[in-house]
Amino acid sequence: MDVVEKYDLIVFGGGKAGKTLAMDEARAGKRVAMIEAGMIGGSCINVACIPSKTLIRSAEIAHLLTASAQFGMPGSAVGPDMSIVAARTGNVVAEMVKTNQSGFDASGLELVIGWGRFVAPRTIEVTEVGGSRQLTADRIFLNLGTVADIPEIPGLQEADPLTHVEALRLTGPVRKLLILGGGFIALELGQAFKRLGADVTLIERGPRLLPREDADVAAAILKTMEDEGIKIALGCNVSQVSGKSGEAVTLTAADGSTFDGTHLLVATGRKPRTENMGLELAGVEMDDRGFIKVDDRLRTTATGIWAMGEVAGTPMFTHASLDDYRIVKSDLYGGPRRTSDRTIPYCVFIDPEFARIGLGEDEARRKGVDHRVARLPMDVIPRARTLSRRGGFMKAIIAAQNDEILGFSMLGVNAGDVMSVVQMAMIGKLPYTSLRDCIFAHPTISEGLNMLFANVRSPI
Repeated sequence: MDVVEKYDLIVFGGGKAGKTLAMDEARAGKRVAMIEAGMIGGSCINVACIPSKTLIRSAEIAHLLTASAQFGMPGSAVGPDMSIVAARTGNVVAEMVKTNQSGFDASGLELVIGWGRFVAPRTIEVTEVGGSRQLTADRIFLNLGTVADIPEIPGLQEADPLTHVEALRLTGPVRKLLILGGGFIALELGQAFKRLGADVTLIERGPRLLPREDADVAAAILKTMEDEGIKIALGCNVSQVSGKSGEAVTLTAADGSTFDGTHLLVATGRKPRTENMGLELAGVEMDDRGFIKVDDRLRTTATGIWAMGEVAGTPMFTHASLDDYRIVKSDLYGGPRRTSDRTIPYCVFIDPEFARIGLGEDEARRKGVDHRVARLPMDVIPRARTLSRRGGFMKAIIAAQNDEILGFSMLGVNAGDVMSVVQMAMIGKLPYTSLRDCIFAHPTISEGLNMLFANVRSPI
């Protein structure tokens, strides 16, 4: 009979929520095992947020060089060296992996590298190099994450398409990139590869980009992408794929139109990593899409087992996963935190940036929320003019009968940072007039909030 090793707690998956909880509890003297398939520090620093934003920075520099003449520095543009771009991205990732490993070592947790699955209600078998072992604990925390969801289109699997993981590791030039999808990942990487020299076509089956955002936001982003020379096909259902990504690939749409490229990137969504994990043996129930069912304290249907991050249906942002850690930690020690008590901001790292917190205009209308809308084009903000970054706008949603800020959206330079100012005002329950009348340093992008909130009409 196999020996089952007992721990105070097991964290299954080393993403942001999981690794933070594991280190925290290990530092507190608990015997902690963290099971990870191989990405030290989780997907964010290895294959998602960090490498993508590093690549995007390289693309931004390449783009700035093409516009150097307008700043008084004429010169011939030099094409990017993708091997150097890839090396820089790899170095940034390696540094963060090393930092995470050092944190794990210092905390005292045991990092178990291998593939795990439940074989009994609170027992996980981990297949490691050279063998397997079984681990058990009274408290188990699932932080399994998600993977790219590849649509079932004839020929797509055989074309060996890129996901964001492989795209971020490309070391050679990309001549013609086809992207399936019109969401955050598609937009970020599409613009980046365009600026790095690729001919880019986005193919989206829906009638618009970013269907969860306001229509004016989606339209402005569409125009931004098209102005940079990115081709976008909306309402396009791909029915057949032929060829091989990295060589030559052709997409055929239901209406007979075709798209030819050298590379194919699939960015059509993500699915939970819950298949073949033995969750049913643990009594952990999933919904019809495979996400783990949780309550507002992230407890699963199995006593003593919590789920955190994307696998629990949490919005797919690292900062949301970190807040899951706070909620679980609160639950462990009798605190009041709940997922129902939070509003999660987010930022899309296109150029110009897009950021949002709280209600959007279209959402407020759908929900029947009485509201006022204030808008401000970025072009009127002095700092935007000095930077020659005039594109985009700010928009605020204000309650109709009082001065509460219900939401804020911004498409413009430094959008994420400006959004955070509004977020703090919302957390503090400050009226919009506090930002309207705040003394912001001049010239900054944030002082645009003075002008934006000066546009709020009086209550009805």
